[in-house]
Amino acid sequence: MGKISVVGLGPGSLDEMTPRARRAIEQAEVVAGYNTYIKLIESIIGGKKIIGRAMMQEVERARLALDEALRGHNVAVVSSGDAGVYGMAGLVVEMILTLPESDRPQFEIIAGVSAVNAAAAILGAPLMHDFAIISLSDLMTPWELIKRRVRSAAEGDFVIALYNPKSKRRVTQLDEVQKILLEFRDKNTPVGIVTNAGRDGESKIISTLENFIREPVNMFSLVVVGNSQTRAQNGVMLTPRGYKI
Repeated sequence: MGKISVVGLGPGSLDEMTPRARRAIEQAEVVAGYNTYIKLIESIIGGKKIIGRAMMQEVERARLALDEALRGHNVAVVSSGDAGVYGMAGLVVEMILTLPESDRPQFEIIAGVSAVNAAAAILGAPLMHDFAIISLSDLMTPWELIKRRVRSAAEGDFVIALYNPKSKRRVTQLDEVQKILLEFRDKNTPVGIVTNAGRDGESKIISTLENFIREPVNMFSLVVVGNSQTRAQNGVMLTPRGYKI
């Protein structure tokens, strides 16, 4: 019986990949992942067997990786950021748990630097108090439920990190989210936008709740909306923890 390691690659740069994640990839016989993520690690894959698939083929990719492990191979299933945050960890574990216990391969989840952590570091220190992470993708979650979660987080004064904020198909959701947030927060609340965190073309913008929807945002962006205490100063976004200084 083989083994599956579900590996978080970090935001994209090899410098931000953990040593444990790198070892898992180097020791694997088979590497499975979304084609874009495979390209990020081409330099350390070598001549391994690759299971590369396009977006929206996660189930097939996981099943093929599991088949390789059941054949006795050591498999690394890779996700950008942290594999347990909107990554492949849950799907792979679900599939393994459908098998009889005696037939299950060994598996491990290897943490990585999540996109929200990478983006926060680029912006400054916006996550120093309680925060919520919400994906605006409605492929797996009904849009009405997403809006309810946004409203609840806004009412609770959480800093809110928005994954998958906009795509070619989804162009109005961010506007709807802004309207919900403006019911609870001042229009001058700082909002940070980081695009391609840890990758070529990295950029950051610090805007306001009133104006951030006018800024360039895409599927490679992460949007961080401050809470009532968050401030922006000298190009840095900061949510105070509450220390006396």
